[in-house]
Amino acid sequence: MTRIDDQNLILDTDSYKSSHFLQYPQGTTRLFSYLESRGGRYPVTRFFGLQYILDRYLTRRVTAEMVEEARDLIEAHGEPFPFEGWMRVVNVHGGRLPLEVRAVPEGTLVPIHNVLMSVTNTDPELPWLVGWFETMLMRVWYPTTVATQSYHIREIIRVALDRTSDRAAEELPFKLHDFGSRGVSSRESAGLGGLAHLINFMGSDTLEALRVARNHYGADIAGYSIPAAEHSTVTSWGKAHEVDAYRNMVTHFGKPGGVFAVVSDSYDLKHAINVHWGETLKQQVIDSGGTLVVRPDSGDPPAMVRLAVNALAAKYGTTTNAKGYKVLSHVRVIQGDGIDEQTIRQILDNLEVDGFSAENVAFGMGGALLQKVDRDTQKFAYKASAGLIDGEYRGIYKDPVTDPGKRSKDGVLDLVLEGGRMITKAYKTFDTDFPGSLMRVVYRDGELLVRDTLDTVRGRA
Repeated sequence: MTRIDDQNLILDTDSYKSSHFLQYPQGTTRLFSYLESRGGRYPVTRFFGLQYILDRYLTRRVTAEMVEEARDLIEAHGEPFPFEGWMRVVNVHGGRLPLEVRAVPEGTLVPIHNVLMSVTNTDPELPWLVGWFETMLMRVWYPTTVATQSYHIREIIRVALDRTSDRAAEELPFKLHDFGSRGVSSRESAGLGGLAHLINFMGSDTLEALRVARNHYGADIAGYSIPAAEHSTVTSWGKAHEVDAYRNMVTHFGKPGGVFAVVSDSYDLKHAINVHWGETLKQQVIDSGGTLVVRPDSGDPPAMVRLAVNALAAKYGTTTNAKGYKVLSHVRVIQGDGIDEQTIRQILDNLEVDGFSAENVAFGMGGALLQKVDRDTQKFAYKASAGLIDGEYRGIYKDPVTDPGKRSKDGVLDLVLEGGRMITKAYKTFDTDFPGSLMRVVYRDGELLVRDTLDTVRGRA
């Protein structure tokens, strides 16, 4: 049995796509497909991740060996295979895919029900390629959905900081930390999802995101982390020496301007705060000149954060900012267990009710950030909307009576700004230069034409 090449991009599709070259009407020379969010949890999406997909996969050249390998596998699998078409890609186009991709700039906030990306063929002999790569290109739903959720949580935290903090702009970038790398399905998901989060924030423990950012978005360092304890680095000292584990953290990482986090619920969170941190080690923490971040990690998140903030306030004291809210001295709290949009809202509401600034707490979010999303979170769809058949334009759409929400758009689609809002414009011809478009050609005939930096993407919100 011969191993299959992991880099064979022909095989990155759904099985039934291989039969579609026989299914379009005779005389079809061009197809146009588009991507949109048909609704979902959030009213606007933050588009992100297409540059990575195009750069990593669609800039590869198709080889005759790939075509032969794909034919052998797909025909044995029970499907017909467009061998001559794929060999045309190799022999006529030098292995470069004759496709054109237009998209909104990455990082752009776009209201739902609008076109985000479009794909058409540049070789009239190969219109079925537009559908062949739906599977791969559709996966932009994932980084876009992560970026969208992260952005909306950012707005929740921003509003709380604006109300209760004098340092909102300085605090906000580090308020939601990515703890999700171990909770995703693959290394690639960690990198792409982790980077999607980092277009909104600057804090992450997902190293894969830094690699993807450097390789595909020109970012030297995309995010930052701090020294932090886990339960094993505390409990390995034994319960009788819990305080020594904490003292060791202060000794190594407590320094002027430094920040370090210590999980403190290994045995008894209340005792750890009131005795170990609040009495035994209090002066060492203060004298270090650093900031201790206490991490509760069990129990009801809103209740535990409330307990921790009030207990630390009683031991370390507070100052009152210009907006009249209390700010902890020398210490902060991070909650990294059970964090999602709902618990973040509850925690921030509790802080404000108790008279504390939102700057006293940060959040670590894991699986709920990078994994607890799917294509239907924002109802993403990639659909054909126009064709050129026997030289005549034809609108293509579906309109199922059983689900009107799945009615797809028809036309050669573009995104424009009219009356101060984004709308999708439909042309009934392929002969347009898209006047006033908010989209741009990012890929054509195997070449990535636009390479945005991470800084540029971040700036578009």
